[in-house]
Amino acid sequence: MTVFVAALLSVLMGFTVSVSDGFKPVDCSDIYNLGKTVSGIYSIYPAGDIPVWVYCEMISGGRDEDNGAWTVIQRRMDGSVNFYRPWDQYKRGFGNVEGEYWLGLENMYQLTRNNKYMLRVDLEDFTGRKGFALYSSFSVGPETDGYKLQVSGFKDGGAGDSLTGHNDQKFTTFDKDQDSYGSNCAKEFLGAFWYKFCHTANPNGVYLWGEDDTHFGIGVVWSTWKNSFTVSMKSISMKIKPVS
Repeated sequence: MTVFVAALLSVLMGFTVSVSDGFKPVDCSDIYNLGKTVSGIYSIYPAGDIPVWVYCEMISGGRDEDNGAWTVIQRRMDGSVNFYRPWDQYKRGFGNVEGEYWLGLENMYQLTRNNKYMLRVDLEDFTGRKGFALYSSFSVGPETDGYKLQVSGFKDGGAGDSLTGHNDQKFTTFDKDQDSYGSNCAKEFLGAFWYKFCHTANPNGVYLWGEDDTHFGIGVVWSTWKNSFTVSMKSISMKIKPVS
């Protein structure tokens, strides 16, 4: 199903917010505050005038203190979308909003440039085990600074902290090397991320079916899950919302 069809379905199902009164929701929390509490596809306006289709997760699993109103910025669940892509696609976003997708670095920057956001990463492995990691502060810098990641304030929900080591890193793709490694981390680990030397998390890596000792670090890895770089997750989603 294409993004266009997904957007059309969202209109038919009522998952849109009227902007006839001049109100343009910046993120899913704005939509939630209007009383739209059903998870689904909505349009938001992170940069002002241009609508962006996004999945809003209005209720989260796990601990109660961070439930609701999440804007999903990244999601993997079935390997249906190829995430080994060039810089321009990671900049603007790609995928299917009703399934696997990447919201886009520019959209992330526009969302987090003026307000403070928190990040939640939800994970599930192929045994059915679930967990999450919560970060009290998350932002992405401008393209002129390589869409640099700022993340801090880890709180464990059973997944461990695989992201803090990527703090203060620029984003790297196979055609734009901005990591701190001697070669291109995206090429070496078949993904794209805020790599350093190279990673403790590889959410945009190759979708593999569980644990495979013959493939080191190239999968959808969250290394603190089992203190392993050979376990690839069944699902992972990264989502943000404003800090209240």
